[in-house]
Amino acid sequence: MRIGLDVSGGDFAPQSTLESIPLLLTELAAEDMLFLFGEGQQIDAYLKSAEISDHRIQPVHAPAVIEMGDSPLKAFQQKKDSSIVIGFEWLRKGKIDGFASAGNSGAMMVGSVYTINTIPGVIRPSSAVMVPKLDGGNNVIMDVGTNPDSRPDVLYQYGLLGSLYAQYVLGIKDPKVGLLNIGSEEKKGNLLVQSAYVLMKEASDYNFIGNVESRDLFNNRADVVITDGFTGNVVIKQIQAMYRLMEKRGLLDDYFSRFNYEIHGGSPIIGVNGAVVIGHGISSPLAIKNMMMLLRDVAQSGLHQQIKNAMANYGQ
Repeated sequence: MRIGLDVSGGDFAPQSTLESIPLLLTELAAEDMLFLFGEGQQIDAYLKSAEISDHRIQPVHAPAVIEMGDSPLKAFQQKKDSSIVIGFEWLRKGKIDGFASAGNSGAMMVGSVYTINTIPGVIRPSSAVMVPKLDGGNNVIMDVGTNPDSRPDVLYQYGLLGSLYAQYVLGIKDPKVGLLNIGSEEKKGNLLVQSAYVLMKEASDYNFIGNVESRDLFNNRADVVITDGFTGNVVIKQIQAMYRLMEKRGLLDDYFSRFNYEIHGGSPIIGVNGAVVIGHGISSPLAIKNMMMLLRDVAQSGLHQQIKNAMANYGQ
């Protein structure tokens, strides 16, 4: 796999991104290639100081940076020589198999939708995160902020996208898809959730098991939990906050330690023509390493091609 890293992206870039390289090299296969998009002299200076000489590393000079506070669309249009823009151009041209950044998430979405484009038939791409199950494995939660306002048909399609992700990236056979609600009954919830349920209960595209409640996020009731981006974002940030509180109070055990964002690395963008992962802005070198390993897994799975295949038969 040829995976691309935005060296300039993140609150602590380029230090954190560059310091992830030694960690990555121990995980990458001999045939993998790591393309580093960023200021060439910075990359070369780090590799020299760290005494890293590896044929799998390929720096790509991209001197400009899309800052965290930049307007995503305007920056993407104006900073053509930035690491994010050049990274997406390489992905579009097939020179790399996947691209990841812990930088400006809005710019990453702009690149995903307007450079490599949404897969035909996909109404809206979605972002997803993993939530550890108590008995092992993870639940896929989507959407977690890409689309705060959703329609019932969008939620229905998220069920298909999430099911394909769970199947081809996580290796779950016939994944169970649930709809996040305030109760398990069909008539529970707001108009959006009730309308989505009507569509999803007739699903032939995936294994819909009905409504699930937030307490089911950590058990085996479902493998994929579907919600709108507003609700999903609130849920995930609450989980992150609880992890930090438990960490500060010394209450972590083997299970709760799995909630550390550094382990999961980032959120894949599902429904676009390529492998794209967005990391947390505060990502450490460990988090960057795991973001890139997730990117490699998504790229190796051929997920976007599986979605294309599914879209060809969608609704039939």
